[in-house]
Amino acid sequence: MEASNHIIQIKLWEDNDLDLLFLINDPEMMQHLGGPESKEQILKRHKRYLELGNRGRMFSIKLLPELEPVGSVGYWQTTWNNESVYETGWSVLPSYQGKGIATKAVKLAIEKASSENKYKYIHAFPSIDNPASNAICRKLDFQFISECEFEYPPGSFMRCNNWRYNLIGQ
Repeated sequence: MEASNHIIQIKLWEDNDLDLLFLINDPEMMQHLGGPESKEQILKRHKRYLELGNRGRMFSIKLLPELEPVGSVGYWQTTWNNESVYETGWSVLPSYQGKGIATKAVKLAIEKASSENKYKYIHAFPSIDNPASNAICRKLDFQFISECEFEYPPGSFMRCNNWRYNLIGQ
């Protein structure tokens, strides 16, 4: 996939992607997600990513041809308004933001989720204060549903936009 002049691929999360999680745990990167996590929280997140199994997929975003890790993208099962759906989320390191990389990576993740024929919808819940992530939802033709209160991280509530993408027939 070409993103500006960048070609990327998404690669299933591996044990050696732990370093990438520590890079993503930057205060600037985590400003819309409740702030940086502790080392223990990062290690737990990494374990969850590795153990998602049939409940979803996490990927590292690799810049080709060097396979340089530049971010993460994924989807996982959740229940929203009493309906089983996928939720998606992504992070791209600051020096690679604004180059279309996240948009391409989310598109690839949606294609993988769609190919599973498991759920009708995938939702994204970017903070209302995160213009870049909301723009990605618009670019990829997610349907804006509403503003909502979303718990993330656990115990902390934030105002988000609920975006929904129809996975059927993609």
